Order: sequence, then structure tokens, then C-alpha cells
Amino acid sequence: MTLSLGIDFGTSGVRAAVIDPMGQVMAKARYQFSVHEVIEPAAWARSLHYLLAQIPRSLRTQIGRIAVNGTSATVLLCDRASNPLTPALLYNDARGRDALAEVRSVAPVNSPALSATSSLAKALWWRQTLPLAVQSQASQILHQADWIAGLLHSSPPVSDYHNALKLGYDVRTLSYPDWLLASLIAPWLPAVREPGEVISPVRPSLVADFSFPTTCQICAGTTDSIAAFLASEACAPGEAVTSLGSTLVLKLLSPQPINDQAYGIYSHRLADLWLVGGASNTGGAVLEQYFDSAQLVKLSADIDISDPCQLDYYPLIAPGERFPVNDPDYPPRLTPRPERDQDFLYGLLSAIAKIEADGYQKLSDLGAPTLQKVYTAGGGAKNMTWQTIRQRQLNVPVSSPKQTEAAYGSAQLAQQGLDRFKRTY
Repeated sequence: MTLSLGIDFGTSGVRAAVIDPMGQVMAKARYQFSVHEVIEPAAWARSLHYLLAQIPRSLRTQIGRIAVNGTSATVLLCDRASNPLTPALLYNDARGRDALAEVRSVAPVNSPALSATSSLAKALWWRQTLPLAVQSQASQILHQADWIAGLLHSSPPVSDYHNALKLGYDVRTLSYPDWLLASLIAPWLPAVREPGEVISPVRPSLVADFSFPTTCQICAGTTDSIAAFLASEACAPGEAVTSLGSTLVLKLLSPQPINDQAYGIYSHRLADLWLVGGASNTGGAVLEQYFDSAQLVKLSADIDISDPCQLDYYPLIAPGERFPVNDPDYPPRLTPRPERDQDFLYGLLSAIAKIEADGYQKLSDLGAPTLQKVYTAGGGAKNMTWQTIRQRQLNVPVSSPKQTEAAYGSAQLAQQGLDRFKRTY
């Protein structure tokens, strides 16, 4: 029996899932990041090896394919040996706003790269700010998933067309556009593969250290939110997945792409179909500023959802929003704060639910299929009070799929690629 391993690098930690050919979970593992480890590549490498060690050896010897997902637009600038030359710039790092004018001068209207947090904006910011001595050592831009996968195989690291989208890669033609090849960062652009495509066999050192078969293949990965989508049962246009993790990510299956950077909307290719949507900076990270996990469980149970929430919040950790408003200066609204914590939480949950509903409505307004059903992934999927609030806002069925973790979606990607979304007519 050949097993598949999926590895999910998120903002809070790392998870792994091993599945059999029928999709049954054979093993799971996880590692929680400390505050400083989130942006530290050396910590990523340590956590990767920790996860691999947690998987029983009897299963490791049967793993035939491995795929990794990482947070979208979390990037590193690396030398020829894939050693990072910079700290990681995370998905929500907006330092690239200083390079936005340059992005706008080269990228076409509605390109997903037209954002202060895009991989392209970060790369151009490096070009503007890094000492020439550092730039002279640079060989390529690697997304988090690219770099982690590179630790697992011995071939030159490659990217995938999900992670490369915000770098400016053209997912319609499956190539880098001429305007990007003419840019200053052209020498840093990584090779791009289809998500799930085989890259290379596993490193011999991992065969020796962890007993992986020599035939085990490392596959091109994806982003965390798309991996969460792949873990769900969504398969038809109009079905969607909302990922309630540190941020709020919406993905709606569509027969055609939709891109509108005025609202932070972009489309990922999914074989012959498309995932349209966007990522808001609101989400679980805001909740965690005020409540720990135990408090969230208790206070959610104390919320009286029969009484409509009257608070008008827009929960953000700091100014700046990506979707359904694309404004790097968009201000948080978190006042007034009620005396009771459950009322404050009710206001936060209701506000995030409204942002979700506004996001799907905006997609529909721009030509996406009418929303039919929403599956919920991420840590927020366990909060039934929140799910009820969201269902009232969305007015469609909201449910949790059997599998909600991005690690499971990456394991599926390793196992079958994107075959499930390839048209047979």
C-alpha cells in the first residue's frame, strides 16, 4: 500500500497528515510555533524534521509521495544553495507598499500582483532596499512551500502556479509574462510546475534518517488556503470553502476566472476550473488578541444569538485590508467595547461573518456563480456558534467537511494531483 504525506506550514505552526489510497487518515502530527519561529527559516527546518519523526516508521516506509503547502506570499530571497539571504517576509507584510508604484508601472490592471503584500511587491522592495552585496548573492525568490519542499529533495527548488500567482505568473498561459521577464527581478524568478506534479525523489539523507522509500517522490505544492479547499468535498461551480484561520480566506469554484484588484479579488487556476476569491486580514488572529482558546469556547457558548448584534466592528490587528476592500490603510473598528466579554466576542464574530458575506456578494456581482454551499475549514470550523451566525449572513447551507485541515488537502494533492478538477468532455 502506497501512502501520501501532506505538510501544512501555517502562521501558527506546522501540521502533517498521512493518508492511504482511499483517503483515510493513517497518522497526524503537529508543531506549534513560538512567536519568533514564525519568520525564522531555521525554525521551519527544525519543525519539519520534528514532524517527520512523529510519523511512525512503519508508515514512513510506505510513503510514496509528499506535497507541502505554505502561506500565500510568504517569501524568501535565497542564494544559489537555497540559503536565505533575508528574514522571511510574511503573507501580510506590507513593506512592499513602497514598491507599489513600480508594480503598477509594469503589471497589467487587475493583476493579483498589484498589492502591497504580493510576492512581486516584496521582491521589488528587496531590489530597492537591499545592499548590492546581498543582491549580488541572490539567485531566486522562494515561497515558503517552495523552500520547505526543497529541504525534502536534492533538485533545484521550484514553485507551483498557485504560489507563483502573486509573483506575476500568468496562470492562463502557464508562463511568465513578457513584462515580468523584462523586470529587474527576472533573474530571481523560480521555475513553476503544476501543483501536485512530481519534482524529484526524496533526499537520500531522508531515506537514511527517516526510512522513506528511495522511490518516494516530492511533488509541487500549493498555498494553505487552496490546500484547505482541496481537503473539502467542494467539487461543483457555486460551492465554496471559507478558511477561518489566522485570516479569512474565501474560495469559490467557478468555470471562469475573475480578477479585480480594486476589491482584492483574484483567481487561482485549478486544472480546467478556477478558484475565485480573496483573503481578508480579519480572522482568528484578531480573536486571539483578546481571548485564548478556552475563553473562546466558553464565551461562544454564552452568546445569545437570538438577539441581533448591534455593534459595527471591522476587526483588524492593524490598519490595512486586502479583501473585499483593497486598502493598505483601511482602519480597524473595535470600539465601543461592551462590558461583557461575550458581547464583545459576539460583535467580533458577527463582523467577520459580515465581511465573509460581503466578499461572496462581491464575487457574485462581478460574475461568479451564485453561492450554493459553503464548507468551513481552519480552526474556526469548530465553533458552532460562529457557524450559525455565518449561515444567517450567507443564507446558504454552511457545514464542515469530513476533513478540514490543509495538511489533508496537501496529502490529497500529492496522491492525485488536480485530476478531480480536470474536465472529461
